[in-house]
Amino acid sequence: MTSKTAQLNELIEITRDGKKFYEHAREEVKNVGLKALFTDMSRAKGEVIQALSAKVIANNEQPASGGTLMGKVRQVYADARAALSSDEEAAYVAQLEEAEDRILHAFQETLENADADLRALLVVEMPKVRACHDRMRSMKQSVK
Repeated sequence: MTSKTAQLNELIEITRDGKKFYEHAREEVKNVGLKALFTDMSRAKGEVIQALSAKVIANNEQPASGGTLMGKVRQVYADARAALSSDEEAAYVAQLEEAEDRILHAFQETLENADADLRALLVVEMPKVRACHDRMRSMKQSVK
C-alpha cells in the first residue's frame, strides 16, 4: 500500500465513523428536524467517502471498508452521555460536533502534507468537509 493510499484510507475510515455516527444518532433522536439534519450529514459523508474511494481504486488499491476504534468508542460514549442527560438530543449534537472537529482536523493535516495529486482531490472535498463541520458547530451553539 502506498503512502497516498494509506492517507486516503485513514480519511475514509474517519469519515465513515462520522457517517455511521449520524446514522445511529438519527435512529436515537425523536426530533424530526434533527433526523433530517442527520440524514443530510450522513449523505454528505457518503459523497466524500465515495470520492476518496474512487481515488484509491484509480491507484489500483483497495479502499478501506471499515471505521476506526475511536469512532466506535465515541458513539458508545455519546449513547451513555445521552442516556444520562436530561437533553439527549443536545448530547448527540455535541458529540457529533466533536466528530466533525476530528474529521476536519484529519483533512487539514493530510492536506498540509499531501503531494500535488492528493492535494487536488482534497481541495475539492474540503468545502464539503468544512460545511458539515460548520453546520454542526452552529447546531451545537443553537441547542445550548
